[in-house]
Amino acid sequence: MKKRQLGNTGIEVSEIAFGGVEIGMPYGIGVESKDDMLSEKDAVYLLHEALDKKINFFDTARLYGESEAIMGKAFSGKRKDIVLATKCRHFRQEGKLLPDNMLKNFIESSLQESLNALNTNYLDVFMLHQADMEILRNPVIADTFAGLKEKKVIRATGASTYSAEETELAIETGNWDIIQLPFNLMDQRHGQFFGKARENGVGLVIRSVLLKGLLSDRGKNLHPALAEVENHIAGYSTLIGNQFPDLPTLATQFALSFEEVSSVLVGIDKLEYLYKALATANGQYMDEKMLKKARELVYPDPAFLNLPHWDKMGWLK
Repeated sequence: MKKRQLGNTGIEVSEIAFGGVEIGMPYGIGVESKDDMLSEKDAVYLLHEALDKKINFFDTARLYGESEAIMGKAFSGKRKDIVLATKCRHFRQEGKLLPDNMLKNFIESSLQESLNALNTNYLDVFMLHQADMEILRNPVIADTFAGLKEKKVIRATGASTYSAEETELAIETGNWDIIQLPFNLMDQRHGQFFGKARENGVGLVIRSVLLKGLLSDRGKNLHPALAEVENHIAGYSTLIGNQFPDLPTLATQFALSFEEVSSVLVGIDKLEYLYKALATANGQYMDEKMLKKARELVYPDPAFLNLPHWDKMGWLK
């Protein structure tokens, strides 16, 4: 497992980051309750196996159920060997941003809860969770995160974004060392700002690289409303061959082919998913010709790729 620099932070991270949401709460297609999840014992074993196989970057959040607590148990005595990233609680109540006079205490309280659960006295990366435009423009939030960095309670600040406009603003503010963003073969909108991130020394962590599993065998026999999506996914077969034996490998190595990308976040809740991710991050990525082909196969209407909406409509059952 190779490592890459996380922007200008001085932190080195594995090319694959362990996404911790699935070990902490029911999440993803086909996972309805705790009965569908790993036991705590098996989750700890999975985390140990990931570390043994040289994954050093672990991502979680205050709102990922028991994920932080499980990581805290798993990495007791191993803190120096890992890079921990977690996310602050959401700042909105009933859709409205907390008032400025409450924000500093809210952020610091969320951080302390995370430190306690993770059994550590510092974080490598502390991030905004769902950083929208209003949150990114708020000076109290930015100043509070900067103050935590000055106190060395956190080593780096980060923002988790959803829209390309949010990613652009997060880079331009200069307040955030790392941005976690969605990017994949189907939806490449955030890619237009990769160069700007590099120029500003901002590390990029990619999530949704498999589009919640659709860029795998799960992308077949979809709901009739997603027929065009399914047909588009089938079109990636033209790129599959010796170097890219299957669609998940193609999708993951596509993201890792960009030098601006520090790490690709993979949700892992089974040993087979871990081993697959490890095999995929083999240091042999796309040359310019193949990368050009992959970039040209972007989905023509990326705004339609709204999985929460699909879920509400019952299209992912």
